Amino acid sequence: MPRIAAAIVQAEPVPLDVTGGIAALPAHIEAAADGGATVVAFGETFLGGYPIWLDEAPGAALWDHPGSKAMHRILLDQAIRPGDERLAPIQKLVDRRGLIVSVGAHERVRSSLVNTQLLFRPGQPPLPHRKLVPTHGERLIWARGDGSTLGVHQADWGNVGHLICWEHWMPLARAAMHNQREAVHVAAWPTVRDTYAIASRHYAFEGRCFVLAAGTVLNRDTLLDGLGRCGGDPEARALIEAMPDGQLQYGGSMIIAPNGDILAEAGGHEEILHAELDLDLIGQGLAALDTDGHYARPDVFKLNVNTAEQAGVVFEDKS
Repeated sequence: MPRIAAAIVQAEPVPLDVTGGIAALPAHIEAAADGGATVVAFGETFLGGYPIWLDEAPGAALWDHPGSKAMHRILLDQAIRPGDERLAPIQKLVDRRGLIVSVGAHERVRSSLVNTQLLFRPGQPPLPHRKLVPTHGERLIWARGDGSTLGVHQADWGNVGHLICWEHWMPLARAAMHNQREAVHVAAWPTVRDTYAIASRHYAFEGRCFVLAAGTVLNRDTLLDGLGRCGGDPEARALIEAMPDGQLQYGGSMIIAPNGDILAEAGGHEEILHAELDLDLIGQGLAALDTDGHYARPDVFKLNVNTAEQAGVVFEDKS
């Protein structure tokens, strides 16, 4: 089995301004690739930034809050769409350098926002994963995904997949992904807190795969700057200014081996984390634990996964 070079880009996004974030993305990817990486991961909703005001702004969850409504309108306007032409330069870069890149984004599906992780891969369209259940207050901004985006990319050396944040505490989602035999899994987080690190290391051990637990960094001033790029709505500005000053997201990214060991760990500021992944460790670990094989009991437990897209409204031509 080959050795794969992987990297996590732990950087500040361009908050709210998704178009600006897409424009800034190639430099981050090139920097990781120049360091030798062929698999590159970014954190949750790197394009547009995590909606940190839901956690940090007093009253943001109140009904009809003017600042929250203004932020929602901005993200709806900015969000990527299926087949978004703004992503073409990223695809060209991935094709040219033979990279696999996982990056989070706000996606607009009809009139709703969805938390989506996009997996760019050479010669193929991006593989999306839409978060199945927005966590707690996130339900105020994001709709739910469905089983149609629970796939993996089949690289020559193994499969690559990803889940977002608290999906790593959904046992059946983990089982569905383990069944697809990931060699590398991207766990996308806003900040990799202690409990999030536990979930990421558990996923690596349980799934016998390498995990890139990718976090981001964010300061309130950067969020204000992103708002200015999008017109500087005064009600949205008041919402942001009500948040604590200084740093709001703290990175903590890590690259984890199939036995749960941490191969590389970032601090709380911007950096690119690199590690070499020895894929032989996967087969060695499977000798003791294969949760989808000899540690499964299909005669006792069975999981059915509905991979059909749930459109909600279907127009049929019965003429």
